[in-house]
Amino acid sequence: MQLRYAYRLDPTPGQRVALAKAFGCARVVFNDGLRARRDANAAGLSYPSDGELSKRVITEAKKTSERAWLGEVSAVVLQQALADLNTAYRNFFASLSGTRRGAKVAAPRFRSRRDNRQAIRFTKNARFAITPGGKLRLPKIGDVAVRWSRPLPAEPSSVMVVKDAAGRYFVSFVVQVGEQPLPPVEAETGIDLGLGHFAVLPDGRKVDSPRFLCRAEKKLKRLQRALARKQSGSNNRDKARLAVARQHVKIADARREFHHQLSTELIRENQAIYVEDLAVNGLARTRLAKSVHDAGWSSFLAMLEYKAALYGRTFHRINRWFPSSKLCSTCGARQEAMPLNVRSWTCPCGAVHDRDVNAAKNILAAGRAERLNASHASGRDGASRPGGGQVRPPGQGGRPVEAGSHRGAA
Repeated sequence: MQLRYAYRLDPTPGQRVALAKAFGCARVVFNDGLRARRDANAAGLSYPSDGELSKRVITEAKKTSERAWLGEVSAVVLQQALADLNTAYRNFFASLSGTRRGAKVAAPRFRSRRDNRQAIRFTKNARFAITPGGKLRLPKIGDVAVRWSRPLPAEPSSVMVVKDAAGRYFVSFVVQVGEQPLPPVEAETGIDLGLGHFAVLPDGRKVDSPRFLCRAEKKLKRLQRALARKQSGSNNRDKARLAVARQHVKIADARREFHHQLSTELIRENQAIYVEDLAVNGLARTRLAKSVHDAGWSSFLAMLEYKAALYGRTFHRINRWFPSSKLCSTCGARQEAMPLNVRSWTCPCGAVHDRDVNAAKNILAAGRAERLNASHASGRDGASRPGGGQVRPPGQGGRPVEAGSHRGAA
């Protein structure tokens, strides 16, 4: 499988200038290609082919006085910018035709120099290299110092250099790695994600939600007020904007670190992990949007999924309509109604349930059942793929009953 290994870069002032040129040239080539295709569409002509577009906006453009400076950067950077445009168009057309899964993809838009994130990519054709001294050699940029926080497991196939909104530079290596299975364990777990507690497990363990954005909101508001008072176009405004950006990346870094630590711990302790297939985009359109984004469920689940594939564990998403909170994990009886303010309840069978712990137990049981059904249907273990039989009590439909939530009463 392909993984990205990211490291901080420490370019010199001269290398920062060279990188700024590369970012700008890549952006111009992307925008020129997009303009050429939009003009062809407006004129009723067919889209220029990839080769024709490359010849027009790179090869021939370098010969003009208006675009002669494109020759100051690596040609691979320009070619990859055009490749990004071609990929964006293919995804857009595939989304229109319905052949691409997932959310609808919009048409490519023009890139701005004011974009918070600037990036360029080098492939093997650029002949980038890691020097014996541990620096990254990039064509027409030089040997850039890298903060090696961990060794690369294999030779990278491509390199992406990124400048974020806070002015930090990163390098991302694409590396092909094989499966690295951990010693098998017997434990399996289900995870009920929430806002009060970030994660609740069937054994009663509750992981508190760090609420990184909420904790930093007071300082962030102060910095944003200071930014609003600065005169547009002034150096002080640039400094204030940078202070706000640095606070945002500090929050994002802390959240990412929390996700990495928790996902790694869960993968090491459990042979199989089951979660609900949450509709995060739908939840993000409700009054809980800020809390949902602060929790970062999507990125956490993505980490669990790729780490499970890497370390030989099972990761499975159960149907989002499964009424995990309403079912008694002891007898299977279903409650007709359960408002969100009900955090514990007693089943007629006598079992007393904590709402979230009970949901985690039901997610674990449902995940095992779906995994078994998928395995029987395909003749092999299909646990890592969405699908399998619908796990619901007999005669019960999985309809959402809470306003603004796709999780039912979970």
